Amino acid sequence: MVNWIRTSAEVAALAGALQGARALALDTESDSLHHHKEKVCLIQLASDNGHAVLVDPLAGPDLSPLGPLLADPSVAKVLHGADYDVTTLKRDFGFTFAGLFDTMIAARVLGMPEIGLAAVAAAELGVALSKDSQKDDWSRRPLTPTQERYALADVEHLLVLHARLIDKLAAAGRLHWVREESDAVAGLVAARRERDPEAWQKVKGARKLSRRQQLTLRAVYNWREAIARETDIPSFKIMSSETLLAVAVRQPSTMAELREVRGAIPPRFADRAPALLAGVLEAAAMPEDALPRMPHVPRPVVSDATRRRIEALKKWRTDEAARLGLDVSVVLPQRLLEQVAEKPPSRAEDLLDIESFRRWRVSAFGASIVAAATAQTPQR
Repeated sequence: MVNWIRTSAEVAALAGALQGARALALDTESDSLHHHKEKVCLIQLASDNGHAVLVDPLAGPDLSPLGPLLADPSVAKVLHGADYDVTTLKRDFGFTFAGLFDTMIAARVLGMPEIGLAAVAAAELGVALSKDSQKDDWSRRPLTPTQERYALADVEHLLVLHARLIDKLAAAGRLHWVREESDAVAGLVAARRERDPEAWQKVKGARKLSRRQQLTLRAVYNWREAIARETDIPSFKIMSSETLLAVAVRQPSTMAELREVRGAIPPRFADRAPALLAGVLEAAAMPEDALPRMPHVPRPVVSDATRRRIEALKKWRTDEAARLGLDVSVVLPQRLLEQVAEKPPSRAEDLLDIESFRRWRVSAFGASIVAAATAQTPQR
């Protein structure tokens, strides 16, 4: 029988029962595929003292008694691909995290070819995890027995997997790599809830449009977002980004022309089509001096010397990744590689001046990175 936690009293009792636990497996399910205003709909917990429960945030309990446990660095919080869970739990409930261990990061650091939870559990534990409920609407109640089993399975094996991976990481001398990366995930800021008025600029292809087409894109984007907020339907289910762009390019002036753009009049919202056309016509009539101007993003100027350092660092990274059996991005992500090439350090310790350059990476590769970069730097 599944142990559900739905009331504030049950949450408080759970927090008390978890006192003394040394490790806690955690996962969440949200509803972003089904609702415009995304929320955490389910929290799955399993502890090393035998508790495995489903916590129902939608029932309205006070979850604050769990806060001290999640913030306690002496209790390992084991998650797989933790960034999404961490940022949404911070947003919805104000939790803070310490002692986090991300098994997906561990899988990458160990050079596993597939790092999804199902693949890692199969490889390490011989366990087959179902993906059947992955895209379900977790805001609906009651959950089916299949959904309950799916949700609990994600945490029931995490603690055993945690122990297995720690042993492998320790043997490889890479445990501190994962701990530092996991600490960085624990420190991520909460996911945003507020609306970004300039989000239309992020539509793929927006920068290639004329300024008037960009104004049309903004009008169509705002029309879609208004419906999404009102109906709580995800924006992408109302109109795709491709259709947004197509309307902006075509700039229809009549309802007949609007209908010719595939997907421009969603059947569920056909009654809103006149408002959409009105927005497009308003954009067409706007004077030139009122047209939007997207911020200019200058193309970086890369010197020949920097290009040579980039190529030298890439070669070093490829060789090092092959030697260690790792993906090149684990050894040195491209963003960091380019920053090293732009301003090559004279000492390994100087690499820490680069944002997000971890201490484990300096310890493991710092001297080699400096050597690869400075070999391409003329000596004065």
